[in-house]
Amino acid sequence: MTNSYNGGMEIKAFRWESGKLLLLDQRKLPEVEEWVVLEDHLQTAQAIKDMMVRGAPAIGCVSAYGFLMGVRKGEDPKVVYETLKNTRPTAYNLFYALNRMMEAYERGEDLEVTARAIEEEDYLANKRMAQFGNGLIPKNAKILTHCNTGALATAGYGTALGVIREAHYSNKSIFVWVDETRPYLQGSRLTAWELSKENIPHKIITDSTAGFLMKKGVVDCVIVGADRITKRGDVANKIGTYALSVLAKVHGIPFYVVAPSSTIDPSLERGEDIPIEERPEEEVKAFKNCQFAPRESPALHLAFDITPAENITAIITEKGIWKPS
Repeated sequence: MTNSYNGGMEIKAFRWESGKLLLLDQRKLPEVEEWVVLEDHLQTAQAIKDMMVRGAPAIGCVSAYGFLMGVRKGEDPKVVYETLKNTRPTAYNLFYALNRMMEAYERGEDLEVTARAIEEEDYLANKRMAQFGNGLIPKNAKILTHCNTGALATAGYGTALGVIREAHYSNKSIFVWVDETRPYLQGSRLTAWELSKENIPHKIITDSTAGFLMKKGVVDCVIVGADRITKRGDVANKIGTYALSVLAKVHGIPFYVVAPSSTIDPSLERGEDIPIEERPEEEVKAFKNCQFAPRESPALHLAFDITPAENITAIITEKGIWKPS
């Protein structure tokens, strides 16, 4: 599979080579670009839990290769499935990919072919979404985005960031406001890193700056990704997304969600039914060995929130543009 961008760049979060899975350790970006070799499903599960790899589509792809490695080593497929499934509860692509792998196993199909297909399909879906989404972006648009939804979060190109890339390479002279995305800083560390690699104009802002920029009239649209979407169009995404949707609604700014159809959970009707991951409180109080809150103070770290369908202008998938209203 080739995933070179229009600008000639290639960014990958993972690679499958010679029966092993290579991950770009996203915890160490942007200072260090280090690849880690994984050889079984246990290492893969730990890498997902520790956010060495993150982003719902990328987690799905990586879990598929983890399942493949576990079965190849003679482990019980059901144990492998459960181990990987229990890594992160909110991202639906994880369950989508693992279910496909288990079904392929039960039918006696080639698991490597299936895992590669999941990766290939995600990349092609990203390119298709980018084309659909680009049609919604005006020239000279100032776009605000949250978290990281680029090549690092997918099989390549990206979801929301893929739309931004497509608009940039269509010579629309766009500009991107990058939410830092507390507490893990996926925006300032990862999205800005990807944008810098491709010379896309941008500035990093603190999460709490977004509302004031909207009031000043310097945000034309908000584009985010998703970790799970219900049938009615409620969206689970990185914590802070709901607040952005409310601010955008108040200021009359289009709010777009970009995600592949593998993110849609057909078993859930409402956002209230989506399980929300609660991560260790230390991730709120410290970062990269820097303690900036009292150790004795408790903290709440919800990794995601729910944006209701009525706050969303449109959901962009590889199958087209869906307006929840």
